[in-house]
Amino acid sequence: MTRVLVINSGSSSLKLQILDTALETELAWALVERIGEPVGTLTVRRGDLAGSPGGERTVEATVPDHTAALSRVLELAGELGAHPTDLGVEAIGHRVVHGGPDFHDPVEITPEVEAGIEKLELLAPLHNPANLRGIRVARELLPGLPHVAVFDTGFFHTLPAAAHTYAIDRAVASRWDLRRYGFHGTSHEFVSRRTAEILGRPYDELDQIVLHLGNGASASAITGGRAVDTSMGLTPLEGLVMGTRPGDLDPGLIIHLIRDRGMSPEDVSTLLNRSSGLEGLAGARDFRELLARVDAGDDDAVLAYEVVIHRLRRYIGGYWAVLGEVGAITFTAGVGENVARLRADALSTLGGWGVDIDPEANENGAGERIISRAGSRVTVLVVPTDEELAIARACDRVLGLGE
Repeated sequence: MTRVLVINSGSSSLKLQILDTALETELAWALVERIGEPVGTLTVRRGDLAGSPGGERTVEATVPDHTAALSRVLELAGELGAHPTDLGVEAIGHRVVHGGPDFHDPVEITPEVEAGIEKLELLAPLHNPANLRGIRVARELLPGLPHVAVFDTGFFHTLPAAAHTYAIDRAVASRWDLRRYGFHGTSHEFVSRRTAEILGRPYDELDQIVLHLGNGASASAITGGRAVDTSMGLTPLEGLVMGTRPGDLDPGLIIHLIRDRGMSPEDVSTLLNRSSGLEGLAGARDFRELLARVDAGDDDAVLAYEVVIHRLRRYIGGYWAVLGEVGAITFTAGVGENVARLRADALSTLGGWGVDIDPEANENGAGERIISRAGSRVTVLVVPTDEELAIARACDRVLGLGE
């Protein structure tokens, strides 16, 4: 039995989950929100253990920084018998968004690894600094356990040169490590492997497209058990339309805004990271709100939805051409798992390519399932992602736990 604490540290939040990797069950879960604001929220939940009933508590408190966040949430967990020491945690896994050119595989964290992650902050200024704060605080407050970093970009280090190379001056690209890295890799790997298991197919013999659709969204093409293309690039801005990010756009637009319209680089960064995508098009980053407004006839929401579907179709078709043939298309993450209309609309033009959705299976059901008809040449699935379990399993592999 191996128990791992998984930490996902954001700029103003801290999410923790304790998992039993042998049983693939959640033992405890915690979330700290609004770190650095006047009032933060801390929630801890513990499952039923060995006949002892679980419980959940939520408190409000001032949480000035990540040190206070982890310290306070560990205290609260201790009151519920859900502290890592209470539950026999053997290791701690950390999500790190950007691994850059050097970090591909999960790695036990040392001072040298910390320094390497810090050097990558320029490539992921919104994510890596927060990830690193979580690592440093956890190593300080839980020093007796091994810590492992698992990188979102790792799964995509297999991209062939033709897929990861930007057509810019080679010397500039080499000097600054400018290339397509891809993100959500932990999710894409987990879901693609699970898809092969559901279909009873060897992972390295299945050509598939995975669509991770949430507030952040990305697509991948996978063949021979290796990613050969993905929609996100140097940063998580490229690719599909997202909650607040635009996905693909003409780089000349950025030059125009800075040079000709007087916007600063910081203004443009804010525009592209926080005020674009669904938020920019319709003022509704939440997909449920967007669909409610579509049904109400809101023209801005209708256009935003149509842009989302158009971009999805472009990527599915493009990846089909890259792969040559497709055995499975899998939807995952919050929107991909829960919005039947989007799944149907995204694939509605592919009947001639052998995609035959079963409307009843698509509209109904929950959890992992096949939503295409039995005679469909391409199997379409919904597979919930579990990045925390994937990170916990990575800790097992790196540290040789449970052997």
